[in-house]
Amino acid sequence: MKKVQSTCNYCALDCNLDFYVENDEIVKVVPTKGYPVNDGFSCIKGLSLDKQQSVVKGSNLPRIRQEDGSMKEVSWEEGFNHVASKLKEISEKYGPESVAGISTGQLVMEEFAVLGHVMRNYLKANVDGNTRLCMASAVVAHKQSFGFDAPPFTMQDAELSDTVVLIGANPVVAQPIFWGRIRNNKNKKLIVIDPRKSETAKNADYYYGLNWKSDLALFYTVANILIEKDYVNHEYVEKYTSGYEEFKEFVKKYDLAYGVKATGLTEEQIMEFVELIHSGERVSFWWTMGVNQGYEAVRTIQAIINVAAMTGNIGRPGTGANSITGQCNAMGSRAYSNTAGLFGGGDFDNQARREAVAKAIGWEADELVTKPTIPYNAIVEGINAGEIKALWVLCTNPRHSWINNETFAEATKKLELFVVQDIYDDIESTEDCTVFFPVVPGIKKEGTYINMERRMSPMRPVLERKENELSDYEVIVGVGKALGMGDKLKGFETAKDCFYTMQRCAKGMPCDFSGLTWEALENSKGVQWPFREGDVLESDQRRLFEDGKFYTADQKLHFVFEDVRENPLPTTEEFPVVFNTGRGTVGQWHTQSRTREIEAVCGVSAKEAYILVNTEAAKEAGINENDKIRVYSINGHNAEFIARLTDDVRYNELYAPIHYIECNKLTASLYDPYSKEPSYKATPVRFEKVGGNK
Repeated sequence: MKKVQSTCNYCALDCNLDFYVENDEIVKVVPTKGYPVNDGFSCIKGLSLDKQQSVVKGSNLPRIRQEDGSMKEVSWEEGFNHVASKLKEISEKYGPESVAGISTGQLVMEEFAVLGHVMRNYLKANVDGNTRLCMASAVVAHKQSFGFDAPPFTMQDAELSDTVVLIGANPVVAQPIFWGRIRNNKNKKLIVIDPRKSETAKNADYYYGLNWKSDLALFYTVANILIEKDYVNHEYVEKYTSGYEEFKEFVKKYDLAYGVKATGLTEEQIMEFVELIHSGERVSFWWTMGVNQGYEAVRTIQAIINVAAMTGNIGRPGTGANSITGQCNAMGSRAYSNTAGLFGGGDFDNQARREAVAKAIGWEADELVTKPTIPYNAIVEGINAGEIKALWVLCTNPRHSWINNETFAEATKKLELFVVQDIYDDIESTEDCTVFFPVVPGIKKEGTYINMERRMSPMRPVLERKENELSDYEVIVGVGKALGMGDKLKGFETAKDCFYTMQRCAKGMPCDFSGLTWEALENSKGVQWPFREGDVLESDQRRLFEDGKFYTADQKLHFVFEDVRENPLPTTEEFPVVFNTGRGTVGQWHTQSRTREIEAVCGVSAKEAYILVNTEAAKEAGINENDKIRVYSINGHNAEFIARLTDDVRYNELYAPIHYIECNKLTASLYDPYSKEPSYKATPVRFEKVGGNK
């Protein structure tokens, strides 16, 4: 029996697991002891990765849709040639930006990189990822405030903090291993800020149930009061920040009375929160999708960063303004996909970076793509406008997960080429595809993941490949070869080759990992970037900005701020209720395409879409537990749900899990203006009992 240590490819913790294999079958899966992230623990999803051994029903060959609508199996060579010829034909006829791609946060770093190389550098097409759906707001905030997309923390900070503040985060359900670290911290005060009394809120020492999308107002008010009371770490502010005096003047208008009106919290609650921040010696602020997925998310994140900075809670153990990432390799996508920034970070119009990346991949600087990709929403809108004719979707399910998802269903019917590449051939997104590329699951491929604390860890094959089974990496390279790239693929031949190509690209950047080797990552504890050539790893828990030096031009943290915006999509007389979305249970994952294979999860998960309704509101509408209700959205669509009554949501709010396609049928096409991340959490709706009066 052999043991293979590899990385879980579900959430952004990237737990490591030991797979015990005999006769090419996984006998058992055991969480890796001593691994800094999970140290012998895992949730049900990671423990069940052995269930994802089958790729698709039937053979492992590509399929091409025929004129009669049927799907015909073809050889890989024919599949590659068909897609390549269509991509070239469409690009030549309509221009390179008539071609687009959408990837995922679950590919390995090397797959992001080779996709960005083929589609962006060579075809000059646009490619965005579904990390746009979860992390784009944090990325923009980090860049503007820190100078680079650099989450500063190590997860150990949750155990070292004496005051843990969670904003729009529900780790009890979303990331239970991380929640375990918070729970095991016996010397902390836990503060939860969330409009819904979530599972995490029920475990809080202090719960602040604020009005929907009023986080920015709260943190500006808190900043103002901290300044008024002189609860500011002036030494830190003067030495390590820029723009504080302007921020101090700016927040004067956000007084206590404003905060009470905007947030719905009482004066006593806001003042209590201020005193808790002031009295903490090691205060850590953690946020996730409840903040990121909003119409002014970037500025909200920066308001959190500002409060952390002005109180000196950055760069020390147990502190930080810390972004909890969503998917397993969102960080790999952010830094190495060649989409919003060059390989290894940096802007497309920065000539020095262009020359460094070009040298690393053996190209000339003027051959590289010259600008960032258009964002996800612009890709979907471009298809519906008739401007984009070809789309390649890799390992994600946007027909289900995209905001206002009927717009994606409409788009797929307008494409001349629609390639879906996935481990499943029956997800919602395959319904209208013209080509299907089957690929192997994570337990059969290799590459590198980067978790939410910048920790790089390896994915290594656990099982042998069967005949005709290819990885995502091999499929992308196959299309590249069929496009005629030839020597333009040098340095990208294999995932291992690409690892070293990306290493050269990142050298000298904050995410530099030139001190690592492919082999050194295997069976390791993972290594957080930066880890430069010549560095000595003195600890497996490393945070950024301990020296007070940031990645901005002046090496200081920048206070970034802007007035609270008027809500662009408020409730109305016709749509008086707010529709909120999020996770359902620990075992469920995104669109459930993967977790449906886990019998234990399916056994405790509702088969039909359900929605949480406030008990009093349900009573007034004549709705009982398990009644069917219809929810009408301001976006023009409606859907049926099973009603579950609770006092954990407010009278004028509903909450539905994202795992059912009905959920994003109702969300509206609204985005943060800077990150273009969708505002999933606050759509105006109305509801009624099915069979009731409209």
